Amino acid sequence: MEGPVEVVDYHTAGEPFRIVVGGAPVFEGSTVLARRSYAAEYADHIRRLIVNEPRGHADMYGGFVVPPNDPDADLGVVFFHKDGYSTACGHGTIALVTWAIESGYLSGEGSHRRVVVDVPSGRLETEATVNESGSVETVSFVNVPSYVSGWQIPVQLSDGVVGVDLAYGGAFYASIDASDVGLDVRPEHVHHFVAVAREVKGVLGRMSSVRHPVDDRLSGLYGTIFFEALDHSGRGLRQRNITVFAEGEIDRSPCGSGTSARLAILDATAELARGEALVHESVIGTEFTGRVIGDTEVAGVHAVVTKVRGSAYKTGEAAFVLDPDDPLGLGFQLR
Repeated sequence: MEGPVEVVDYHTAGEPFRIVVGGAPVFEGSTVLARRSYAAEYADHIRRLIVNEPRGHADMYGGFVVPPNDPDADLGVVFFHKDGYSTACGHGTIALVTWAIESGYLSGEGSHRRVVVDVPSGRLETEATVNESGSVETVSFVNVPSYVSGWQIPVQLSDGVVGVDLAYGGAFYASIDASDVGLDVRPEHVHHFVAVAREVKGVLGRMSSVRHPVDDRLSGLYGTIFFEALDHSGRGLRQRNITVFAEGEIDRSPCGSGTSARLAILDATAELARGEALVHESVIGTEFTGRVIGDTEVAGVHAVVTKVRGSAYKTGEAAFVLDPDDPLGLGFQLR
């Protein structure tokens, strides 16, 4: 590693997003999905350096800024976390667009800014609201098509059987009513939720219901969402969730792509009327708002178009280095 790795940190609804703005090589490939493969093979030492302790932690998340697939988009991003590279990340998209506008990476004016972002799962149309001081107040993104791929699949856990719904929102998620595992969604239960999610992934991880019909690189169970219904309180349907993704990481935000997966399920069951908002609350009480705004299809399968909105805030900047004499090298993980 020749020079420092420069990053800008944001959080979206409490979930970190570390944006690499310097020190990474040029990622080869004609698409963001291809550049994701290149990053995994040739730049993984950078990911490990900035997500592992002592520079990161077990729930760190981030992205490499890369060129878009073609000139019709403004920028691209390769998402990463402590275990590797994800296909989608709603909270990361919100943070990335916020950074791109606030830093001047993208030029433009106006209180409503349209930014097109290419992510591994596809192209996202986003809109940022910008105040008079130039700060981004909210970012909404129209996600890739979302659809249900399995209903109430029985999964044998160590302490019983639970029914699991499966849906795609840029990645595949299992949805489980938290009461079905005897818990409510509170921070003190996170370790139990992680244990159950690992069991679920062990059973469902590569079954046919989590295989993408167009591109197998998008296949596999990425996360498990444990949800509970809350009072409507006059603000549309309100639910709280905790999302466990990758190999036991806990999303502090309501999970952007997971919100799209939940919207596909709620639309299909008619629990959420068209045009009504899902106020999606995280385990720490932060919120995203999501809606189903249309219908589409993926390889002949009915899907919905979803729109998710949230806010991100800058938390710092850093230039990380690796001392050649450091015995810990690229770092370590305790979890």
